[in-house]
Formats: sequence, structure tokens, C-alpha cells
Amino acid sequence: MNEAKDWYTTKKTQPKIVCLCGSTRFKTAFERANFDETLAGHIVLMPGHFTHAEQGDTEFGNKERLFGLERAAALDELYRRKIDLADEVFVLNVNGYIGSSTKDEIEYAKAHNKPLRYLQFPFVS
Repeated sequence: MNEAKDWYTTKKTQPKIVCLCGSTRFKTAFERANFDETLAGHIVLMPGHFTHAEQGDTEFGNKERLFGLERAAALDELYRRKIDLADEVFVLNVNGYIGSSTKDEIEYAKAHNKPLRYLQFPFVS
């Protein structure tokens, strides 16, 4: 039996579900965290788009311009459902940065008693 299959089949508990939160301008940080958390045996939930990284960042944010206000709001709501599914929220606060959307996600996670973990200290929440 190969080593990867042995690792998975010998686990006695369900894997932890980790939801990654942070600015989508930090796509590389999301990719690294996804890799690290997956290798740790966790199920990873993360953004389905990286509009800030791919379209260029602005104060208002490109998600609203790219998708429209209604769809952007629907995407925010979808992310809250990802937080609902998670056992833990991992905040990717690269260089200590936490934007307004991430602050909202942190407050939502706190209100729903989700444990929070941060990439870097100091952090603002």
C-alpha cells in the first residue's frame, strides 16, 4: 500500500476544515497556506477569485466593478457560508494588513464562535 493512502486511511477522526481569510491581493499567501494546510491533513476553504491580485488593487476594490454590486454581495454571503462550514478561520494578514472585507469576516467568525488563527503578529481585528 502506498504511503499517501496509508496516511489517509489510518486517520481516526474527520479532518479539520480551515477557512482562509484575507485580502485577495495576497494570492501567493493563499496558495502557500492552502498547500501547508492540505499537507497538515486539513480541508481548506478559500476564495474562488483573486480580483485584487489579478485586476489591480484600488481603494474601492475591483470585485464590485468586475462582478457588479449584487453579485459581489452574493459572493460575500457565500464566503460567510464557508466560514459556517469551517472548524477554524486562518487569517492571512500579510504584513499585518487586514482590510475591511477581512475585518467583516473576522467579526462574523467571532459572532459564530469560530476559532481564529493569524499568519502574522501584530494583528488588528
